[in-house]
Amino acid sequence: MEMTYAYCGDSGLQLPRISLGLWQGFGEDGDQRGQREILGFAIESGISHFDLANNYGPPVGSAERMLGEFLETLGGSVRDQLVISTKAGYRVWPGPYGEGNSRKHLLTSLDQSLARLGLDYVDIFYSHRFDPNTPLEETMAALKTAIDSGRALYAGISSYSAVRTRQALAAAERVGLTLTIHQPAYSMFNRWIEKPDTRTADSASLLDVVAEAGLGLIAFSPLAQGLLTGKYLSGIPADSRAARDASFKSAFVTYEVVKHLRALNDIAAKRDLTLAQLALLWAGRDKRVTSLLVGTSSVDQLRANLQVLAAEPLSADECAAIEEHAVDAGVNIWGPRSSDL
Repeated sequence: MEMTYAYCGDSGLQLPRISLGLWQGFGEDGDQRGQREILGFAIESGISHFDLANNYGPPVGSAERMLGEFLETLGGSVRDQLVISTKAGYRVWPGPYGEGNSRKHLLTSLDQSLARLGLDYVDIFYSHRFDPNTPLEETMAALKTAIDSGRALYAGISSYSAVRTRQALAAAERVGLTLTIHQPAYSMFNRWIEKPDTRTADSASLLDVVAEAGLGLIAFSPLAQGLLTGKYLSGIPADSRAARDASFKSAFVTYEVVKHLRALNDIAAKRDLTLAQLALLWAGRDKRVTSLLVGTSSVDQLRANLQVLAAEPLSADECAAIEEHAVDAGVNIWGPRSSDL
């Protein structure tokens, strides 16, 4: 299948409709050869965007280091064909400067990320979450410094609510920064970006705010950390992420959730799709969604997910059938950690 691309909001930046996230499975503890095979296959398939953060691993920082080493083996010309993003905001080292959205943390972290990646710049640098303890003007000014200094080409925010996004946009305008992209979690089981934010004067949703501001939107965890795959149709496999009870909790896999999974799997089967493919097709149905950020543990898994690019859009009847089962499953672990959702 041929990769398709979309402009990131009102900017001239194009992103592949499916991007690769290196949050899980791309650290020093993983299969190094398998990681390189996935990255090589992704590039060959037209996935030109790799998404990271300073805390991806484990251990923290090792995903950036691994990608940097891989890119070095390919030669410098490949870099110009890729969009590489990273983030800062979550805790990555001890002490008062190891997390948050202060100028100190953001720019120090960016310099560390560039050193691990072996790059002069990243294409997108994000504030990873809203920080109630740092003025938004300081955060936006730090992102502007990253761009003005040539360490980043575009600036973004992640997991900011609708009201905080509007406030960030206003602060960005005051300091002369153009925000380009928002990265929230979004899936059939985590639909918060569609919901009205009653703290805004017009109760706008995040999707509404993104559209009115001309921002691109790249949705992470569209498969709900693997929950929206066939893996959990019969319980919790021993080798699954839920069995490790880390970022994905076994408590997410309730009786009610499994019932919805099975119903969605039946809908997918009628289209000759996997459950994961249905979930991706659904998450990308809104034109305001620029790209879907997927993780993967194998080339075969990524290849199967890419096949959704050739699928026909969901019909109104299919969307109605899905609506009954696309319910909040309590999987938005980033909500409480964002200090605002």
